[in-house]
Amino acid sequence: MELEDPTMADSTIKLTVKFGGKSIPLSVSQDCTVKDLKSLLQPITNVLPRGQKLIFKGKVLVETSTLKQSDVGSGAKLMLMASQGLHQGEGPVLKEASTRPISRTVVSDKVDQRKPSLLVDKKRTDRWKATGVIALAQANLKEIPEEVWDCGSRVRVLDISENFINEVPAKISSFGSMQKLLLQGNGLSDESIQWEGIASLKRLMLLSISHNNLTVLPAAVGSLTSLRQLDVTNNKLTSLPNELGLLTQLEILKANNNRITSLPESIGNCSFLMEVDLSANILSELPETFTKLRNLKTLELNNTGLKTLPSALFKMCLQLSTLGLHNTEITVEFLRQFGGWDDFDERRRTKHQKQLDFRVVGSGQFDEGADKSW
Repeated sequence: MELEDPTMADSTIKLTVKFGGKSIPLSVSQDCTVKDLKSLLQPITNVLPRGQKLIFKGKVLVETSTLKQSDVGSGAKLMLMASQGLHQGEGPVLKEASTRPISRTVVSDKVDQRKPSLLVDKKRTDRWKATGVIALAQANLKEIPEEVWDCGSRVRVLDISENFINEVPAKISSFGSMQKLLLQGNGLSDESIQWEGIASLKRLMLLSISHNNLTVLPAAVGSLTSLRQLDVTNNKLTSLPNELGLLTQLEILKANNNRITSLPESIGNCSFLMEVDLSANILSELPETFTKLRNLKTLELNNTGLKTLPSALFKMCLQLSTLGLHNTEITVEFLRQFGGWDDFDERRRTKHQKQLDFRVVGSGQFDEGADKSW
């Protein structure tokens, strides 16, 4: 489908932007600026304008120049390069795009038929029952093996990550003693998970459903009142449910690389939260209830649309020592106006010592990149 700039005049030109191995056809006015073109490309590619670099005939186009001034005419082919970390969500939003598990060698159905021992192994089943740990990551599974269900209440840990599982049935509720459930990297959709089954796992302390195709985190997640860690990174979520506030034991929340535009006020009830990562979302603000997170130590907000923070954040969150604000519009000058800034800055300096001293990038943006753990 060809996209048109609604503000274009009669001097319309047709051009193609190549990005991520795909070609994006556009109709725009030749009088529009390169900056305008980047803004038009943002909802198509999910790359922030400041992370876009448009190249034509080997030269990087200047933002303030018009396409006419840049000699970009009808039929032109431009290349879009995206700076690492400046994606909102999980990259190009293309019709055929889909999240798949982390790459691995795929075993064909024919091979599986020749080696049924890969699917049924009595010794393995006995081991699962004895240890309570079922480790089936990267096993090229399309469904949860039948013998897994035979383990019942003995299961404490179920790791079926990085497979091709297309259904998590309601009978997962039979694992009433399960404490850790790892489902990441399966390409799961909203219809793939029977949440009433997961919601009944009252002893569950860790749930990882990252790197899937989920667009909704249902209210049923609020039933997991023993949950300590929740990882929903790299999905297509646009929001988090109000029932998140029922997870009063939650300590770690990872929701980066989604399309979240707002957070529920109820997040303030998760008083045990120590680490929150909301990077690479489309957030414009945080609820004031964030100041109730008195145990918060790490808050990552990189690559978001944030322009401000809750005014009492530093004053109330006295454990906070790591704050990631890469590629936001928040400046250090702005942060210094907040009550409690000096105490926060001292905690940050103490944590990172001399080699991780406070730095400010040339643009005057707050730069907390040294706080990254990698």
